[in-house]
Amino acid sequence: MDGGALYSIGDLARRTGLTVKTIRFYSDRGIVVPADRSPAGYRLYGVDAVARLELVRTLRELGLDLATVRKVVDRELSLAEVAAAHAEALAVQIRTLRLRRAVLSAVAERGASPEEMEIMHTLARLSDGERRRLIDEFLDAVFGGLDGNPEFAAARRSMTPELPESPEAEQVRAWVELAELARDPEFRARVRRVAEEHAAEGARGSALRRDVVAVVRERAGAALAAGVDPASRQADPVVDELVGHYAGIVGRPGDAALRRRLLARLENVNDPRRQRYVELLAQVNSWPAPERLTPVLDWAVAALRARMPDAV
Repeated sequence: MDGGALYSIGDLARRTGLTVKTIRFYSDRGIVVPADRSPAGYRLYGVDAVARLELVRTLRELGLDLATVRKVVDRELSLAEVAAAHAEALAVQIRTLRLRRAVLSAVAERGASPEEMEIMHTLARLSDGERRRLIDEFLDAVFGGLDGNPEFAAARRSMTPELPESPEAEQVRAWVELAELARDPEFRARVRRVAEEHAAEGARGSALRRDVVAVVRERAGAALAAGVDPASRQADPVVDELVGHYAGIVGRPGDAALRRRLLARLENVNDPRRQRYVELLAQVNSWPAPERLTPVLDWAVAALRARMPDAV
C-alpha cells in the first residue's frame, strides 16, 4: 500500500502493534477518525492514522490520560507543554513512592508495630514547613536562651537537617529516625544538659582553655590508638591531665567530687542517641560521615570509673 491507500483496522493493528479492540476504542472516541467506509460498511483509515496511533500509544505508555492525549493529537495542546506538566506530576509521584518505600523498608528492618508504622508514615509525609517547625521546636528546647552566643548559633545551624526536594530512600529513612529522636523528651533533655554544661564551662573558664571534650578526643584518642588499657597504670597520666584540664575550666580542685562531675559530663556527651543524631544528620544533608567519638569517650569514661573511690 502506498501513501494514498486506505487501511482497515486489521491493517492498522499489524502496523502499529495495537489490538483491533484498542484501535476501535480510540476510533469510537474520535481520537483516530476513519477516512472512509468500505462497501460492506467497515471503517477505513488514511496513512496519517498510523502516525497518530503511534503517538497515542507512546503518550499512553508515558501515563497521560485519554483527554490530554486527545488534546495533543488534535494540537489543542503543544507536546512540550504536556511533557513539562507530566514530568512535574511524575516527579511528585516519584517523591511519594520514595517516601512509601522508605517507610516500608524501615518497618521491615525494625519490625515496627502498626502504631510505630503510622508514626513513621506521618513523619515521612510532613511538608517542608512542618519539618522545619518540628526541628525548630527541638533546637529551641536544646539551645533556647543560649544561642545568643555565636558558638551556639553555629551549633544550631550545624544540627539542622535539610531534606532534599527529591530525597533518596536512605535519606527519608534517616529523616524519619532523626525526627523520632528530635521528638523524644528524654533525648532533648540530655542534649540540653550538655549544652548548658558547655555554656557554663565557657563562662567560667579562660578563653584560652580548650573544651574538655576536645582534649579527651586528643589525649584519650592517642591512648586508645596506642592500645593503653583504661584501667592500667599507663592510663594514669592521661586521666590526670584530663582531670587537671577540667579543674582549670570550672575553677575547682581536682578531687574525687570533680572526677565524678567530669565522669557525668562525659557520659552525657557519650549518649549513643547523640552520636546517632549526628550520623543521621549527615545522611539527610549528604555530608561526609562524621567522626565517631564513641570509642574515645568510652575509653575516657572507663578510665575515670576505674579510679573512682568506690571502684572495685
